[in-house]
Amino acid sequence: MAGKLSWGISVPQVFFDGPIDMPLIARWAKRAEALGYESLWTQEAITGGVPILEPVTLLSYLAGITERVRLGTSVIVAPLRNPVQLAKSLASLDHLSAGRLVVGLGLGGNPNDMPPFGISPEKRVRRFTEIIEVMKALWTQPEAHFQGEFWQLDGIKMEPKPVQKPHPPILLGARHNNALKRAVRHADGWMGAGSSTTESFIAGVGQVKMYLEESGRDPESFAISKRVYVAVDNDEKRAEGRLKEWFGRRYGNADMASQVSIWGSTAKVTEELARVTEAGAEMVLLNPAFDDMEHLEALAQEVIPNI
Repeated sequence: MAGKLSWGISVPQVFFDGPIDMPLIARWAKRAEALGYESLWTQEAITGGVPILEPVTLLSYLAGITERVRLGTSVIVAPLRNPVQLAKSLASLDHLSAGRLVVGLGLGGNPNDMPPFGISPEKRVRRFTEIIEVMKALWTQPEAHFQGEFWQLDGIKMEPKPVQKPHPPILLGARHNNALKRAVRHADGWMGAGSSTTESFIAGVGQVKMYLEESGRDPESFAISKRVYVAVDNDEKRAEGRLKEWFGRRYGNADMASQVSIWGSTAKVTEELARVTEAGAEMVLLNPAFDDMEHLEALAQEVIPNI
């Protein structure tokens, strides 16, 4: 998966006051593809008071109205999912998109999210890694076999297999060292969290490279990427204020906006994003928090060409 620098962008997905603006999403997706973005990405929030569409369903819609752009999840909170059903949904999406799917998975930040799904938060890391291995087995084995603590497969068949072989690329969203080790062990790449700073990402890249070397894994087989919240505005104070308002409503933490986002003039945003790519990001997932159409154009025409 490793290769030349590419740019992804986050699909307009958060509509605080509703309704979900499907015409905007459709216009935006078609324009993003026309502008040359390499990939479009969704987030997941199954429960909560903010109107946000389920990611696999939304990407299935986008698969039908786009032709070339890759479609990714950043990230599906895997421990909340049944891996057999999820494997089927994602394999189906890979067909609907003619092999354009990228599967981003995460452990999830809050164990208390699990009980409403009828799942115990205990051993959620074990559950997470088993989910990955169960899906790989279903995607690659004619008759899947797997013996784990939570799931046992004894010759289970699932067709069709994904278009991409051996399976769609799997990225793990992670920050902590143990999670970085899991990414190297179980996935095809790592995506630095949007809730992490550039400095934290730089440190994470160093850790990942060390774990790749320790495992004897070819670095060229492992993709490194980063989600970045961004706002382009010559009025820096206004941009920061709008980011803080958005973070406050979306995550309940307005101050996090100033800690992890990049904002300001095109020159400043270009300079800060260049630090991310120079640190080792082969794909940067740009995440405008507002003015989706305006940012789509500004980033493609004024920022990306200069990095």
